[in-house]
Amino acid sequence: MTKQELVAALGEKQAFIPGKRVKLDFGSEGAVMLDGQANQVTEEDGAADTTIKVSWEDWQALASGQMDGMTAFMMGKLKVEGDMSNAMQLQGVLSKLKS
Repeated sequence: MTKQELVAALGEKQAFIPGKRVKLDFGSEGAVMLDGQANQVTEEDGAADTTIKVSWEDWQALASGQMDGMTAFMMGKLKVEGDMSNAMQLQGVLSKLKS
């Protein structure tokens, strides 16, 4: 899945937290904003309530179920800046991708 396909899939599934802005920061691969204020998913890189930093490769493993979010966090492969409660809802975002 490309980043553009990810944005389209997350937008179609409305995979955002109402009223919150959560940024998925893939480093050199760019970012995806799950914007629950504007009710949209974009490739915007701006201010967010929570930023989840993860490599694109590790994101692919998370999205496919090959890696668990908590395991990735404990191993330092996934880092969270800002409101941790938003990050805890990442599993919900991933489950929307699979359905």
